[in-house]
Amino acid sequence: MSQYHQPVMLRESVAALAMRPNGTYVDATLGGGGHSRAMLEQLQEGRLYAFDCDTDAAVNAPKDSRFVFVRCNFKYLQNCLRYLGCMSVDGILADLGVSSHQFDVGERGFSFRFDTDLDMRMNRDASITAARILNHYSQEELERLFRQYGEMPQSRRVAALVVKAREQMAIGSSVALSEALASIVPHQHPHKFWATLYQSLRIEVNREMDALEALLEQSLRLLKSGGRLVVITYHSLEDRMVKNFMRSGNVSGHITKDFYGNEESPFRVVYKKAVTPSADELAQNNRARSAKLRVAEKNDGSKK
Repeated sequence: MSQYHQPVMLRESVAALAMRPNGTYVDATLGGGGHSRAMLEQLQEGRLYAFDCDTDAAVNAPKDSRFVFVRCNFKYLQNCLRYLGCMSVDGILADLGVSSHQFDVGERGFSFRFDTDLDMRMNRDASITAARILNHYSQEELERLFRQYGEMPQSRRVAALVVKAREQMAIGSSVALSEALASIVPHQHPHKFWATLYQSLRIEVNREMDALEALLEQSLRLLKSGGRLVVITYHSLEDRMVKNFMRSGNVSGHITKDFYGNEESPFRVVYKKAVTPSADELAQNNRARSAKLRVAEKNDGSKK
């Protein structure tokens, strides 16, 4: 059986939390449980809460009295923690993106490598699938998501071809989508074309950017002074949002200044540049190639 998910920058991300043995921490993305297990090794009487909306991830929850698994999207982080009696935490770790398991199980529809239904739901109880988007969004809406979330220069043409194809037959599978767009797929680097297209659909299906914004904003309210936010991103849209938030305390990156013109931010950026995987890790796990690790510490006196 293949490994559910190989955690990316495991040592670096857990070290970046600067964990206290008796602290309270959050793993916002349980996945295969690798980060959670490493975090538990740093705790004594502390507590770890882990979130994941994918039912497949539940089997990876460590059996430990200090550990609480919450089957929920991290966009509801604060409400869930309050329900569990937790008002503040010492650190939050989020390894964003799709797990190896989700990519490798064809029926999930996350990968263009398989002949499968276009699903792409991280939470399989949700109603919106990639197929539903392709068959019901207007041409303008499709163009918008391909441009915004896939950063595809040919987004208008891709949207037009999708609409033309679905007029003849609904696009429900990866094969149907491949046939609909065959005329526009570049001969050089076809993998990149499909990767960006699937990325845009996946982000829309799971409302990933909205969820990330909610997580970041709630982290400011949940983290104690000196608490750390550690985020691993996998594409430029995520990374830009995280970088802006850590610099300024808001996702737009707008920096406020005090009466004397000094820049104000609720966070201190711990690493000036994003940390990237080592050559050794990349040799072992090619899927880590686009990963970036960013770390920020909540300033003393920052309002919650």
